Amino acid sequence: MITATTPLNEIKQIGLQALMERLGPVGMIRFLQQFETGSGDYTAEREGWLTETDLDTLATKIQQQRPIDDTNIDQARED
Repeated sequence: MITATTPLNEIKQIGLQALMERLGPVGMIRFLQQFETGSGDYTAEREGWLTETDLDTLATKIQQQRPIDDTNIDQARED
């Protein structure tokens, strides 16, 4: 049994070994990929994304990236 005084690095090694034995190498990696923590402060970054662009600027950027097809525009005007 692992006690509270066991170093975290050793606990990690024991856990990885257990995963490898039970799931195999591919299963172990798939399991570990579920727990990727990432980095940064998503909430603060999201606030920046939401407030940096107003609706008109966003609509203009979308229109600039769309391919121009005059046929569809003219047909839409006729409908």
